[in-house]
Amino acid sequence: MLITPDSSFSSSPQVPWLFLALWLVAACAASPQLQVTLYPQHGTPVRVTVEIADTHEKRALGLMYRRELPELHGMLFLFPRQEPQSFWMKNTPLSLDIIFIDATRTIVSIAQNTTPFSEKLLPSDKPAQFVLEVNSGFCQRHGIAVGDRVKLPR
Repeated sequence: MLITPDSSFSSSPQVPWLFLALWLVAACAASPQLQVTLYPQHGTPVRVTVEIADTHEKRALGLMYRRELPELHGMLFLFPRQEPQSFWMKNTPLSLDIIFIDATRTIVSIAQNTTPFSEKLLPSDKPAQFVLEVNSGFCQRHGIAVGDRVKLPR
């Protein structure tokens, strides 16, 4: 829109939408991206940008129906207490690495290269309070193993 000295800026019907659009762009740019940092025993730390699944509904949905997941992105599942965890791949078209993490922020188990759409249960070997899902092969590519430490977002 061109503003001239005799045009009325405030009477234009596009002005409220323009301000709304600018506000939305600023709000999206300002939203922080949460990251998990994994510390392999051999190699450099790896940062993963995560979505948080912290309610029953979000944990139940997980990454179901997703057709893509960018590299160095994942989903972090937060559970209220440390206990044996079990996942499956029902309705999940992506192959994933599922990383089980205990309350001390140590990796206790990894289900690597999971089978898409499988209903086979993938249990943690030990009790876990957090679970990180990332693309299949992530752990092998980055040297992530049981016993590695993890820093979680606040």
